[in-house]
Order: sequence, then structure tokens, then C-alpha cells
Amino acid sequence: MALVTTTEMFKKAYEGGYAIGAFNVNNMEIVQAITEAAGELNSPVILQVSAGARKYANHTYLVKLVEAALIENPNIPIALHLDHGADFEICKSCIDGGFTSVMIDGSKYSFQENIELTKKVVEYAHAHGVVVEAELGKLAGIEDDVKVSAEDSSYTQPDEVEEFVTKTGVDSLAIAIGTSHGAYKFKPGTKPQLRFDILHEIEQRIPGFPIVLHGASSVPQEYVKIINENGGKLKDAIGVPEDQLREAARSAVCKINIDSDLRLGLTAGVLQTLHGDPSIFDPREYLKVGRANVKAVVAHKIKDVLGSENKA
Repeated sequence: MALVTTTEMFKKAYEGGYAIGAFNVNNMEIVQAITEAAGELNSPVILQVSAGARKYANHTYLVKLVEAALIENPNIPIALHLDHGADFEICKSCIDGGFTSVMIDGSKYSFQENIELTKKVVEYAHAHGVVVEAELGKLAGIEDDVKVSAEDSSYTQPDEVEEFVTKTGVDSLAIAIGTSHGAYKFKPGTKPQLRFDILHEIEQRIPGFPIVLHGASSVPQEYVKIINENGGKLKDAIGVPEDQLREAARSAVCKINIDSDLRLGLTAGVLQTLHGDPSIFDPREYLKVGRANVKAVVAHKIKDVLGSENKA
């Protein structure tokens, strides 16, 4: 099976009341963990690559790792997606380099500038059989090259979405309804609450159109605890409640992005292993524990949050 676009994935997810997990990949162990979990649970999956991941691991290495995962898991649909493409050039590079989906993030620009940039990417991508995700609204937080302060964040305005989608021809839309990037999404003692009123109004304005949630890690406290007990310092790391993500997945949200939870699982495994036996110096010994944690995170998300088990 070749890499696929997200078109059919999203159509089935919208109609079926579930979402596809979009998991960020940076190395072999993460690619293995995600696709093994998805393969065993018969779930479609999106492997997404940030600009930071391309700098770290190299575009070609990442593409070849994903191609290897396809060989090992031939029965599940896998899409390769660029996460937070900053400009036309990086989107073009990924389109030309084997990706089946790209995100152009023009949310830092004015509404009209965002439309113009997104339309340019859409025209090039569609001519090459690739689909495009765009963003309206700004999520707070830090993750790789994405850095937005709480003061600069803003919710998506429902009255803008129809014009944006119509004028750009974009295939899916990332919206801001209260999620945020990174492991520090909310203040301790607060009760996180996504703005479902905004989501439902957007659903009504563009019925049937696939919506995306970025910054949707839930920050598993068991991994935070393990990290802190083994030399880490992740004070007050709090994420998005999983019950709210499951509710979102039942609506127009067809893609949910998860990155920080994978990082936490991997880091917890590595730190716990090295702290338990400081004589270990074989990377395979500690990375296999981290990999197992990442696989467990992905399996849990597929079964209990996304609802995409047996949807391949």
C-alpha cells in the first residue's frame, strides 16, 4: 500500500463520529511505536513532521522511515503530513518530496494575507495530488518552531470560516477553541474547557467540512510523575482533558494532533531506565522502553479518545 491523502480518512471519520490521530514523528523509535499500535488496532493514522523534525532528522530519512513503516503495516492507511508549514517554499519542498498532505500556517498574518498564502499552496498542492490544511485563529504555547504567547492567541471567528474555505479551496481547517501547544497548557487548579460553542457554530456554517484540533495532548500525569522522580523538572504540566477530546471527535473534528504526550512517554522511559541502572550505556536498552511507552500512548488514544480502532 502506498501513502494516502487524508481525503477518504476524513470522509469516513466525519460520517463515523471519530477522529484520526495525527502523531508527530522525529526518529525511528517513534515511527515504529505509532505504526505498530495503529497496525495492531487496525486504525488509520497520520504521521506528521514539523519543521523542527526535518531539521533534526533530515527530510529524506523521515520519508524513508515512513516508507519502511508502510512495508511493515501494509493493511492500514497512512498519510504523511507537514505540520505547521511556515511558508510556500517549505510546503512545496514537502509536496515535491513525497508528502501526501501539508499544512500552511498563515494564522500569524491578516485574514486576507492568510487567504492569499493558503490559496497559493492549495493550487500547487492540488496540481500534485496533495491535500492542504490551513489554520484560522492562533493557539497559545510552544512546540518546536511554533511560539505564541497567551496574549497573542485568539479563538477562531466562526463568521470568517465560510469565506476562508471558499476562497482558498483548502481541504481541512485547524481551529482555535482552547487547546494549546506544549505540556503547559493550563494553570494548576483551573478546569480546562474547550469552546464547543465555537466548534458547533463552525459546523453549522461549513457542514461536512473536516476540522482539525492542534495542541491536543493531555499530558499523562503518570509520565510527568516518573520524569520528575528520575531527575526531571516538569512542574505544573497540565493538558487537555481526554473526555473533551472524545466529544470533539464525535463532531466535525476529524484530525487530532498529539505530540507532547509521545515526548513525555519516551522521556519517562529513558529517564526511568537510566536512573534504575546508571551503568547502562546501550541506547537500545533505554530507547526500547521509551518506544514501548509511546506505543502504549498511541494505543490508548486510538481506543479511548479518537475512536478510530478497526476503522482502517
